[in-house]
Amino acid sequence: MIFASSSSSSSAVSMVIMMVALFAIMYFMMIRPQQKEQKRLSSMLSALEVGDAVVTTSGFYGIVIDISEDDVIVEFGNNKNCRIPMKKEAIAQVEKPDMAAEEK
Repeated sequence: MIFASSSSSSSAVSMVIMMVALFAIMYFMMIRPQQKEQKRLSSMLSALEVGDAVVTTSGFYGIVIDISEDDVIVEFGNNKNCRIPMKKEAIAQVEKPDMAAEEK
């Protein structure tokens, strides 16, 4: 009788340890990388400046010509009349212009 109660308590402890280990694995495999990506994206968008080359989430390449708090106006292609306002969240990648290229 004494052995039965101790085996059930050790079973409960091992179950709790396995649940904690599973949560730790999920945290380091799923939650933490997502938080790091959100932080990287947030810092990228806060450093956005006029003249930066951007790629939108749709895959369009353009140049930022105006920035407001939540929106940006992006000029696409060589056509100077193709200016589209969009949310900052629609920008997937930013490339700063090279200073050496501008001096030439």
